[in-house]
Amino acid sequence: VQLVQFGGGLAQAGGSLRLSCAASERTLSSYPMGWFRQAPGKERELVAAISWTGWNTYYADSMKGRFAISRDNSKNMVYLQMNSLKPDDTAVYYCAAGEIRSDDYYDPSKYIYWGQGTQVTVSS
Repeated sequence: VQLVQFGGGLAQAGGSLRLSCAASERTLSSYPMGWFRQAPGKERELVAAISWTGWNTYYADSMKGRFAISRDNSKNMVYLQMNSLKPDDTAVYYCAAGEIRSDDYYDPSKYIYWGQGTQVTVSS
């Protein structure tokens, strides 16, 4: 099982980027999925998570209103739309999947499958 990420790169403050994550197997469409990020010298933190149905979404407080997570199970894809980007959003972003409860969405150790990571750099 693999998660392959697309997108990311360089953006100016206030700009937008979109990340995509493709799952190699259809079984992952039945898992909750999340986007995490890790900046140099910092711990990996949850950005957003989405239930397997896509009906429920969760966001870290600093991302609410700026980022949007979505999924298309027919394509085995998960997306992260990032708007109003700030220099503090600079980090490596990862998609992840696992059979986890919503209470554990914030815990990266609960996720089983991880994407390769994508650098997002926001300039001021």
